[in-house]
Amino acid sequence: MSGYRSFSYFYDLLTRNISYKKRAEYFDELIKRHGGKKNILLDLACGTGSLSAEMSRMGYDVIGIDSSEDMLNFAIEKKIENDLNIQYLCQDMTKLDMFGTIDVTVCALDGINHLPDISAVERTFERVSLFCEPEGLFIFDINTPYKHKNILGNNTFVYDMEEVLCIWQNTYSSGEDNRVDMSLTFFEQLENGLYKRYEDEFSEIAYDMDIIDKLLVKNGLEIAAKYNYDSFDPPEKNSEKLVYVTRKV
Repeated sequence: MSGYRSFSYFYDLLTRNISYKKRAEYFDELIKRHGGKKNILLDLACGTGSLSAEMSRMGYDVIGIDSSEDMLNFAIEKKIENDLNIQYLCQDMTKLDMFGTIDVTVCALDGINHLPDISAVERTFERVSLFCEPEGLFIFDINTPYKHKNILGNNTFVYDMEEVLCIWQNTYSSGEDNRVDMSLTFFEQLENGLYKRYEDEFSEIAYDMDIIDKLLVKNGLEIAAKYNYDSFDPPEKNSEKLVYVTRKV
């Protein structure tokens, strides 16, 4: 894993089709429906802080953590520009270490899939559970094996934007972890008409949901609900992404 240095530079461009306001409203509704508190919220793998900012605007006391200093630099810029009261920490989520307990933890946009192996997933669940208030919530989305096999697969995607051209190449490895290795090449147009090239590489893993379910329960996180992505509908056979709502017991 390269550390997301180039990826962080172009991340907001690549995700500008995402309405973080709507995502925040969706998470807020999940929290309400499942009895969560509108208090301290941890944004796990917060990236450039777009969701953290929206949750802060909705009245949550937000802490954002990410292992990438480059991602966090952009998050801090947004925080300052928008005068938001958010605390950002550079931490590996497998080694999560909070000053106290957390009422709600959210992890969006494949954060769990970016973990390198099933041991890292379990360590993350264990750390989240450790710092979760009794009856507190842990809400996350996660890519399914179906998406990795049939959508991401051995495919190449091209994003041709005014500011940058991105060529995204995937290599799929069948097996228990449904691993997709991702190679990104960016071409940024400069003022002189030339292009500057950047490269980044990382992987995403999609485990069978039965494995995820067992690890959650093992670490004291009761599964309150599972939804098809960004909805309140039940999962389907061909769901590409699921949303888990879990509760500390």
